[in-house]
Amino acid sequence: MSTIAAISTAPGIGGIGIIRMSGEECFEILNKIFKAKIPQEINEIKGYSMKYGNIIDPETDKIIDEVLVSYFKKPKSYTTENMCEINSHGGTVAVKTILELCIKNGAELATPGEFTKRAFLNGRMDLSQVEAAIDIINSKTEKELRASANQLDGGLSRELKEIRKDILNILVDIEASIDYPEYDVEEVTENKAKESLKKIENKLKILKQTFDNGKIIKEGVKVAIIGKPNSGKSSLLNKLLKEERAIVTDIEGTTRDTIEEFINIKGIPVKIIDTAGIRNADNKVEEIGIEKSKKVAEDSDLIIAMFDNSKELSKEDLEILEFIKNKKAIILLNKTDLQKDNLEKKEEIKKLGKKIIKISLASESNLSDLYNELDILLRLGQISPDNGVLITNVRHKDLIEKALNHIVEAQKSLENQMPIDIVSINIKETLEDLANITGENVTEDIIKEIFSKFCLGK
Repeated sequence: MSTIAAISTAPGIGGIGIIRMSGEECFEILNKIFKAKIPQEINEIKGYSMKYGNIIDPETDKIIDEVLVSYFKKPKSYTTENMCEINSHGGTVAVKTILELCIKNGAELATPGEFTKRAFLNGRMDLSQVEAAIDIINSKTEKELRASANQLDGGLSRELKEIRKDILNILVDIEASIDYPEYDVEEVTENKAKESLKKIENKLKILKQTFDNGKIIKEGVKVAIIGKPNSGKSSLLNKLLKEERAIVTDIEGTTRDTIEEFINIKGIPVKIIDTAGIRNADNKVEEIGIEKSKKVAEDSDLIIAMFDNSKELSKEDLEILEFIKNKKAIILLNKTDLQKDNLEKKEEIKKLGKKIIKISLASESNLSDLYNELDILLRLGQISPDNGVLITNVRHKDLIEKALNHIVEAQKSLENQMPIDIVSINIKETLEDLANITGENVTEDIIKEIFSKFCLGK
């Protein structure tokens, strides 16, 4: 394969910039543009070591930048090829000029994710670990980072390897009974297969069930704030974000569209959605915003229904109470500092049996009560990546589900006394499903789709 190069640090001003190269001619290209302060032959330089010197333009012999170069010798590198990383000063011009020198002297510009793709093709990582690398880059919380790091370390791969080993043991027994029918071991094989298939089914079920928590760690939960205009929805969003994200005025209908932002509660990303005030709209634009608000609330994991505690319940308030009747919701009574009314005692609110929190956004009182209730209702504190392997990827979940279905079909075939070689077809399909997760039996289209999500230089 050719030698590739790319900038691995984010664009813009920074302390350092890193240019990566990988491939057979990596060190030859480097020698053309790098002059170490203490020169050494490449065979004398140890892997996992750094050298200090200057990047120079070989055509003019002019110094481009003062750098540190990291050396990684095959096979002990990220790609398992010879690799180097040039640590230059940060900024756009320096790193771009060094990259251009790499390409001018024999390297090719890497495509997005090509370094990791080579690690996969060269057998250093399986496909589930590749996807974990993407998740680490995109992690929004520490819990998501830990779950992704566990997968990158091979947690899921090891679990699947054990399950596949169990499946292969069944297939070995089945093949033996088919190849040597004179020994009359088919009945023993069937009984053993039934017992093993049940154990495999349980293992796959446990893995599949972890997706509920894994999805929350990765994607978070959606919490919609609904209420009539001027109930305090936008103010609540700003208080939760600790910044003035939404416009707050005394004019009703200021929020015409949804505003979505993430906050971190107990290590879980919580998407807070401020919605347009629910009322009889004055114009078409506001009407569209209100309809969108209702749709967003319908699709949310939890609703915060806000009411102005300084006023009597209005027609719009009653509509909101009806809307949340059969949904997971918190009732938030705002403006309690005004003490003009007490909606907490209203039968229309009490009969819903929802948690009621009285709050004053003006004084920020009882905000901690809201955080605690969000934690309780969404079980945020109970979700941990440290309790074993977590499935966070939809592709993995779907393939585990397919594998589980094939195991169930194999059990049904045994119960219906189908020939043992017919049973083995479903068992082999289970193996293929699990191999698709780790990439041992995956199409080029899936590989392309996965690596298209990577950035340049990774």
